[in-house]
Amino acid sequence: MKKITALIVLTVMILCVFASCGAGGGDTVTLYVYNWGEYISDGSEDTVDSNAEFEKYCNESEEIMKLTGGKKVKVNYSTYASNEDLYAKLESKTVSYDVVVPSDYMVARLAKEGLIQKIDVSKIENYGNIDDSFKNLYYDENNEYSVPYTYGTVGIIYDTTKVDEADAAEQSWSLMWNEKYKGNILQFNNPRDAFGTVMFYQGSNVNSTNSEDWIKAQKLLKDQKTIVQGYVMDEVFNKMKSGSAAVAVYYAGDFLTMYEDNENLDFYYPKEGTNVFVDALCVPANAKNPELALEYINFMLSEEIAIANAEAIYYASPNKLVYENEDYKECMAEIHENAMDILYGYNAEKMDYFHDLPDDTRNLMNDLWEELKIDSDKGVAVYIICGVIVVALAALIVVMVIRKKKNSEAY
Repeated sequence: MKKITALIVLTVMILCVFASCGAGGGDTVTLYVYNWGEYISDGSEDTVDSNAEFEKYCNESEEIMKLTGGKKVKVNYSTYASNEDLYAKLESKTVSYDVVVPSDYMVARLAKEGLIQKIDVSKIENYGNIDDSFKNLYYDENNEYSVPYTYGTVGIIYDTTKVDEADAAEQSWSLMWNEKYKGNILQFNNPRDAFGTVMFYQGSNVNSTNSEDWIKAQKLLKDQKTIVQGYVMDEVFNKMKSGSAAVAVYYAGDFLTMYEDNENLDFYYPKEGTNVFVDALCVPANAKNPELALEYINFMLSEEIAIANAEAIYYASPNKLVYENEDYKECMAEIHENAMDILYGYNAEKMDYFHDLPDDTRNLMNDLWEELKIDSDKGVAVYIICGVIVVALAALIVVMVIRKKKNSEAY
């Protein structure tokens, strides 16, 4: 009888454990959000914590509580550094996210490969806040897969204490190849953006399918490799803020972030042309909480949260409630007197979107990039090996001298 009772108790305990470890993690439903680094208002420096506010909103909403079966909502938020990093995670299908934020050309690729699902924008009440000029764009012509979150442009950031005024006045991509700043130049650490800088510089179509254009571009990247300090993504912030580099290519919104900590920095759009992009909110095909994901997207488009995010990350917003808000304009002006012009006043005729490249062109680009980086790594390895050999030889010489001295003293 005791054995039977014990067995019943054990069975009940096991069932309880399984119940608590089921979908949603017991009394909570976790929404997994995967976004760019430093790309949301996170509560630091007295800003609004957008994710915490969403959790609070959900847990006070009867409608959402019905959606979750009475379970509280928790946001699990993680970040990536490039579109290619995001693609690798989604393509592997080893992880499941509910909301991701790819750039335009990556939205097109993810949709084509079935890695994101269609979105019913009629369920997103705040979708009307998005300016019509950001709807029906080339990468999502029917607004089926994405909702614009932010948009931005690429330019050159430089330290006015390190770069000659005459060189900066040229407002050209050539600054990134100027031997005068050898060891002080930072290039993108992803193929699409890095090759983009070269394609604009050499006057090629950034969406070219001509292999000769890409091979020619790699040649320029190889020439540049001898003078770059490094290939970076988020590392660019600390390097430019601290003054440990003189020139970097990066996004306009991030220039404003860096400028706050280093007023010696300045920014320009290269005269040869540059990239404009839209980063959009999407729902992966294997999302476990797609309906809750739509609630999150809708929340990100609400006035208070959209303004908080725009003020925190300094990227341009496609949301009318943001860029028409006077308090927002004043906030931007306090950061940099030309902030609104930098973010919203660029020459659109000199801007191009990256498109999703055909497979053969993309493969060529990636192969050329890997070849470039391998050569770079080999070069670094050679220096390291040489350094180790020099140190070893020096140590050997010291040992031999000591032994010789001891032998002479012995006699």
